[in-house]
Order: sequence, then structure tokens, then C-alpha cells
Amino acid sequence: MPKYKVTVHTHNIATGTTLNNVFIKLVGENGESKRTWLTSLKGGFYQGTASREFDVVCPSSLGTLVLIELDKQPLPLFPQDAWFPSKVVVTTPEGDTCKFPIYRWIMDKEVHLFREGTAKRLCDETNHLARYSREKEMKTRTELYCWDTYKEGFPGSMKADNPLDLPSEIQFSFTKATQFLFTAATGITELKLKGYSDSKKSWKNIDEISKVFCCNRTVISDYAQEHWKEDEFFGYQYLNGCNPMLIRRCSELPANFPITEDLVKPSLRVSSSLLRELQSGNIFLLDYKNLDGLKANVIHTKKQYMAAPLVLLYRTPDDKLVPIAIQLKQEPGEDNPIFLPTDSEYDWLLAKIFVRSADFQEHQLNVHLLRTHLLAEVFAVALLRNMPMVHPLYKLLIPHTRYSLQINLLARAFLIADEGVFTQFAASGGEAMNEILRRSVASLTYSSLCMPEDITARGLESVPNNYYRDDGLKLWDIIHRFVEEVISFYYKSDSEVREDQEVQNWIKDIFDHGFLAQECTGIPQSFSTVPEVVKFVTVVIFTCSGQHSAVNSGQYDYGGWMPNTPISLKQPPPTTKGQSTESTMLKTFPDVGTTAQGMSTMWLLSKQSTDFVSLPSFMNYYQYHLGPKYYI
Repeated sequence: MPKYKVTVHTHNIATGTTLNNVFIKLVGENGESKRTWLTSLKGGFYQGTASREFDVVCPSSLGTLVLIELDKQPLPLFPQDAWFPSKVVVTTPEGDTCKFPIYRWIMDKEVHLFREGTAKRLCDETNHLARYSREKEMKTRTELYCWDTYKEGFPGSMKADNPLDLPSEIQFSFTKATQFLFTAATGITELKLKGYSDSKKSWKNIDEISKVFCCNRTVISDYAQEHWKEDEFFGYQYLNGCNPMLIRRCSELPANFPITEDLVKPSLRVSSSLLRELQSGNIFLLDYKNLDGLKANVIHTKKQYMAAPLVLLYRTPDDKLVPIAIQLKQEPGEDNPIFLPTDSEYDWLLAKIFVRSADFQEHQLNVHLLRTHLLAEVFAVALLRNMPMVHPLYKLLIPHTRYSLQINLLARAFLIADEGVFTQFAASGGEAMNEILRRSVASLTYSSLCMPEDITARGLESVPNNYYRDDGLKLWDIIHRFVEEVISFYYKSDSEVREDQEVQNWIKDIFDHGFLAQECTGIPQSFSTVPEVVKFVTVVIFTCSGQHSAVNSGQYDYGGWMPNTPISLKQPPPTTKGQSTESTMLKTFPDVGTTAQGMSTMWLLSKQSTDFVSLPSFMNYYQYHLGPKYYI
């Protein structure tokens, strides 16, 4: 009787081991095996190891193997655990080796189907059983992954009420879930023990803030504490801080920013002029018009304030970027002075504090939440609804959507919900938050998601000391070249792209639900050529990986020291000069409890899980899913 040799590999990832009973069924063109118990002599399948060879005996040859069915069942009195198999390798009686890549968590008792490892488009499927399996898989996926509308004007999201409603394949791993809850609990607990998180008191002095800040510190947050008042550090953050997406070169002053030569002359190099510096490309603009006219939050029964500033930055002869003019409201007027470095210490410092608080709102809602998290969810839901697991694009993209759906579900439940931390404690929480997101969605464009085009559009090609640009463009190029090689391997002509209904359904779903069917965004509604697919897939991977890291990981570094990035402000923007003092600044800062809540939230969001996977670490995944030639 034909005997098939089966080896099960468990991925080398924390908590990837299973002690449950594992069962397998082989399915071929000519039949299927019995459901066979893979008895482990070691009592389980352990992380980073390959099992012994198991024999699966069949009455006759199964023909070409098409798929395997895999399930695991807990032992009596034992819990259902989470298992992360990497692949199953089957050697046929004829001596052929078939690899069935898995690389996903199995956390339930259900039967899971895995196709043979060769990536296939629908037009590549010639076997009726394979086509049936594909159709069955997609029917199940469209039932599991449904679109929902969280709020009008927002990108589409996945329909689910809580994390337990999510399919197990996209839930947090045990490691991620445990560390996420632990980090959240310890951050708040530490602050509660010190009596900070519920306090409604104002700050008496800077030293008081330092006592809260000492709960959690990083090298960069210490630097921010030391240098937050300095103009050079202020300017540096717009190139390399959490929000490097707002700054743009200014060749002509906005009509609503009436800066004169005399105002900024002291800040420019000797014998130069504002016109000459504009023409030389040394003037840059920050415009927070997204925040204009919005009603700020009420926190602890007190009205809060946020500005919608215009800021002029100047590249100095020694290649530093410094602010030279700040207007805190969009419409010029007598009650809206232009603040300058030559003003009194606290006039100038308070103006910069209002800018930094405005940047917190813009960064969190537009740059971070919308342009990485919500878009990643759109890409993921469309992928899961329209692409079968054997499609090369599914294999290429699925690892980059890891945890996106559960993270966003938690964000909607605990950050931006009516009782969420952001809603309660950020200046833009509540009505303003929803409007900022709607405005941001309305202004979102395809070219702004393509890093080379975005850098050029903002005139930042030659700005010195722009490490976000330098590192980001290198990463973009690496991803683009890799994607181009993979896509070109599977699509030999543009006509093959046009004929692939699954990839066409995917991009149409993204256009309709993610970008609300707005043609002005420039997002494609369909693909006509191979380069079009390459470009869009590069955007997806870059957005979910490098771009998210750039705008997420440094949140506590730059925002942990509250005076550098206040989550909210308790006093209105100053309308005259010469009135601000240190006392004014302290009264303007958020209260103690609001500060503590903001710090603990940024600490949680910045914390990296131990099961984080870097881009180079995907090489094993791609080797087994796309072939041995594909490494990053």
C-alpha cells in the first residue's frame, strides 16, 4: 500500500508550541487519505523544531497532491493552545517532495485547508478539485470578512464587535496579547500608585513634571527633556520626529500669513533677504489648516484649546532648520500676532508649545491613525475577501497585515470611542476628532502614499539631515525591487494582469471602501499593467512596515516629555505679546491627570512586542511561499 512520509515544522516563535493532538488528511487528484493522528513521541510539536517522519498509508496512490487538511484537538482536561506551524513537508511514494506552507496561528479545533506551496493565480488552476477548493475558500472568506462603516466619511473597516469575533488566524498571538495587556496595566498602575492619573491639579513647576516623567524614560525622551525649548530641536522634529509628513518647501508665502521682510530679517543670514531665501529654497512651511475652526474638547469639566498654526522654518547657513515666524490662527488679524524668535522668552516658547500640541493632533489622527492603521485595515480586509491563500499576491502581502485588524478594533474600542482615552484626554477628542479624520480622508491622495513622489511634491529632495527621507527612500527602493521581481515572475504580460479577476476585485474593493470611490484621490480602480500592480503593492508593504514604524515607534521618545508634545492645552492661544510668563505656560499645560494618561498611552503604543518580525526576517516565509529565489 502506498505510504506517504509527513514531517511537520513548527516555527521558531515564542509560544508557537502545541501540546494538543494534531491530525492530518492528504487530498490528491485521485482521492484522499484517512484523517490520521500525528502522534508525537515528545508530547507535542515544539517551536523551532521539525517533527519525526509520520507515515500516512493509503489504499492506492492519491495522484498529484492538491491540499492538506490540518486540525488540532486538546487533550482531556487540557486547554486549547495556540500553535504556529511553519510548513508540512510530504514525500510521496514516487519520491516527489511537496511543501505545504502555513506560517500562521492555529488557535481552534476547526479543520484548516492548506494548498501545495506553488503560488497560483485562478487562470493557473486546471484541476477541478483545486478550483472547487479555491471557490469554497473564497465563499468562506467573504462571509468571515465583511465591510463595516465606523463613522460616515471614514475608510471602511472590518465588521466585528470585539476581538473574540475575529477569526483566529488574525487574532493576537498569546505573546502579543499577554504583553499588550501587561504593558497597558503596568503603565496605568505605576501612574495610579503615584497618584497622578486621576489628578485634576495644574502643574506648579517643571520639576513636578519630571517626577511623572521618571516612570518611563528612553534615551531620546531624555534628550527631548533637555532640549525641548531649543529652536534647532523644534525644527529637527519636522524632518525626523514622529510627524515628518507636514513640512514642505515654501517658494511663495501664503496669503493668510502676512510676513514682512522686517519681521524676519534678524533671523536670516547677513546681507540676505526673505525673497532671496525663498528663491534659494531655504524657507519651509508648516500649515495646520486641518485643525482650523474646530471645537476643542472639554476635559475634567474645563474647556480645552488647540491652535491651527502657520509656521515658517529657515535652513541656516550651517544646515540647521529653525522656526522664524509663528502665527497661531489661520486668519490674520490684530488679535493674531506673528510670534518671532526676537520676542520675549515665554511669548516665543508658548507659541512653539501651541504648535507642538497642534502637531500631536495632526500626527495622531491623520499621519498615524488614518495613513497607516486605517489604510492597513483596508488593504487587509480587501485582501482577505478577494484573494485565496494560493494567490501570489496573498502570499506576498499577508504577513504585512499581521495584527492590523485586532489593533484597529482595540483602537476603536479604547482610544477613539466615546469613552476612549483619546476622546477623553486629547484636545481634539470628540467632535473635532471626527472632523479632522473626515478632512484628512478628503485630502488623501495616491501620490502622497508613494514616498518618492511625496518627497518631490514637498520639495524635500535636497534638505540636509533628513534621515526619514534618506532611510525611507532606501527602504522604498528595496521593497519596490523585490516586489517587481516577484510580480514580474507571475505576470509575464499586461494582459495577464487585466485577466486576473481576483486582483481586479481586490483593487476595486480598496477604491470603493478605503477611498470611498473618490476618483480625485488618484487611487486606481483597476490594474492595466504590471508596473501599476508593482507600484501599488509597494505602497501597501511600505505603508504597513516602514512608514508605520517611522510615525509610530518614536511616539514616547518625542511625546513622553509632555512640554515637548502636549496632548491638550488649558488656555487659549495668546492674542497679544508681552503678557506670557512661566506661570502662563504652566497654567496652559494639560493638568496632571491628562498628562499622565497621555504619557501612559504613548508608552503603550510605542512598546514593541517580542514577537515583532522585521522585514529581513520574512525571508524564510517568502522562500517557502514563493520559491527559494525570493529573499529580502
